[in-house]
Amino acid sequence: MSDRDELLSAIKDKAVVHGDFVLSSGKRASWYVDLRRVTLDGTVAPLVGRVMLDETAGLDYDAVGGLTLGADPVAAAMLHAAAARGRTLDAFVVRKEGKAHGLQRRIEGPDVTGRRVLAVEDTSTTGGSVLTAVEALREAGAVVVAVATILERGAAARIAAEDLEYRHPFDVTDLGLG
Repeated sequence: MSDRDELLSAIKDKAVVHGDFVLSSGKRASWYVDLRRVTLDGTVAPLVGRVMLDETAGLDYDAVGGLTLGADPVAAAMLHAAAARGRTLDAFVVRKEGKAHGLQRRIEGPDVTGRRVLAVEDTSTTGGSVLTAVEALREAGAVVVAVATILERGAAARIAAEDLEYRHPFDVTDLGLG
């Protein structure tokens, strides 16, 4: 079984929950995909890293990250998967707002100024979180080469409207949802 097929199976088995949910976008849904159940799972997280690296192959970037919390385990999985393949890939975390103490940084980790970066998120319905990260990255002087999520749930048009390439290995139809 391919990494992609294994990851899809794990998402279906571990992350899809049925019920009545309010999403971060404010929309209601009868199902929810809790991708942290796979991105923080010790056996599945390496698959996340490999699949996301494969999905973004051909893009020229040397750092990956996004708005905390959804992006953090995705970026970490990609960093480790890249290292296993002999590639150096830095990760960063974008805070929802800047700190008022210490270095007062909004973007934690290696400096992104002047670097080509990939903005990631676990899933996106409206694009709000990942585009907040894109805005912060651009303000910090990074060149955002693309956006990537594990699961596309409706954000494609909004991301395209921002003139950003968007990569995602799965969408809701792959899960039999929609």
